[in-house]
Amino acid sequence: MKILSVTSELFPLIKTGGLADVTGSLPKALLSSGIETTSLLPGYPVVMQSVANALPLLVFEDLLGERATLLHTQLDDLNLFILDAPALFDRPGGPYVDQHGNDHPDNWKRFAVLSLAAAEIAKGALPGWVPDIVHTHDWQAALTSVYMRQMGCDVPVVITIHNLAFQGQYAASLLPLIGLPASVYTTDCLEYFGDISYLKGGLQTADAITTVSPTYAREILTPRFGMGLDGVLNERVMALRGIVNGIDLDIWDPSTDPYLPRTYDATSLKRKRQNRAVLLERFGLDQHDDGPVFSAVSRLTWQKGMDMFADAADEIIFNGGKVIVFGQGDHDIEDALKRTAARFPGRMAVHIGYDEPTAHLIHGGSDAIVQPSRFEPCGLTQLYALRYGCVPVVSRTGGLSETIIDANDAAMSARVATGFQFHPVNTDGLRLALRRALDTYSDTRNWARLQNQGMKTRFSWERSAEKYAAIYSSLVSKRAQPERLERAIY
Repeated sequence: MKILSVTSELFPLIKTGGLADVTGSLPKALLSSGIETTSLLPGYPVVMQSVANALPLLVFEDLLGERATLLHTQLDDLNLFILDAPALFDRPGGPYVDQHGNDHPDNWKRFAVLSLAAAEIAKGALPGWVPDIVHTHDWQAALTSVYMRQMGCDVPVVITIHNLAFQGQYAASLLPLIGLPASVYTTDCLEYFGDISYLKGGLQTADAITTVSPTYAREILTPRFGMGLDGVLNERVMALRGIVNGIDLDIWDPSTDPYLPRTYDATSLKRKRQNRAVLLERFGLDQHDDGPVFSAVSRLTWQKGMDMFADAADEIIFNGGKVIVFGQGDHDIEDALKRTAARFPGRMAVHIGYDEPTAHLIHGGSDAIVQPSRFEPCGLTQLYALRYGCVPVVSRTGGLSETIIDANDAAMSARVATGFQFHPVNTDGLRLALRRALDTYSDTRNWARLQNQGMKTRFSWERSAEKYAAIYSSLVSKRAQPERLERAIY
């Protein structure tokens, strides 16, 4: 079976968050099911530098007025199509924002072109290669199925929602500029509160909808978490399924991690203290006491609850701990965290930015990871933390509630607890969870049990890949037997 995966980022080439980790890991996990994935992504500068030997396959002379070359290459186990369109993607900044943190003003066109190229490939633009399934990811690729249906292409499409909060909402006046007729401006396709929504179009035209945890799949059917699309999702609920994300156990392995000064496993947790010493030195924090290190590796946004952490971080420091915040996001939240850190020199550090080696070091050297998200489709940071014996403190929402077992009395007695959950999701709830974690840290034996239980968990891609493979197979079978009655895909 051949899959065309359409994504705006993919690890290790380009990453701003968990989307890249998923699109970089899932194709490798699917190989054992006999499924070959080819991923299409934009030719950003960092991508083009990494695939300098890519071979040109064809030239698109007119993708919404732009000329683009489709390149092909392989990177380890990843099979890649790169859409080289310099006018759209060869620019400073990140995939979605410029070097000043502002959205690229033509994002509407950049990702419409990506989707249109994917639709052309699905329809047969490459002689001898047509995918059995097209798998699109988030709003940046969601127009793919809209274009495909307009072209009369009936290849089945799966769309995965990684975060419903980002929808690709633009003015309806752009419709002719993205090459779509007025007929798609309806509530059954792109129309969205007087605008157009790329994500809504994808949800309405895909054959199957997945999201990255079963809990989040239920949550987005409600007005609270549905972000204005709960009505659409309820109409399509029989096509909706939540599949929890996995992690790449080869990349995230403390026993072999090249980014750790000292590797370790569950039988040698004492070595973790050597990483802690390097971590504290790296961030300029006091090394003269044994207080716990609580870290946050996160986008610094309201969704991630980092404004609450700015208010509650002093709870850790007043109880003898230290705090590290590593990430970037909203300037107001960045400033709030910096102000908190300024009150506690040597005890709290905030670094604005992100790089993979430092993220690994933080997991390898910290005692706890804090994720106070107001909503969280799945979350991967807590899964990395478990793997590294770094105890998660998380809000009870989405995938966080599914992947972390709260250290209540019953779970601790049964020796199944892996972290701390809190609800309601507010600053007071976070403070109480931090106090519980700090109190448990003072009991060396119980803390070690939490670490060991977390390191035993195995959130690999194996099971999740099997579920995706089942969805793909079901859709291919239905296409081959169109007379079959419509039914749920699970």
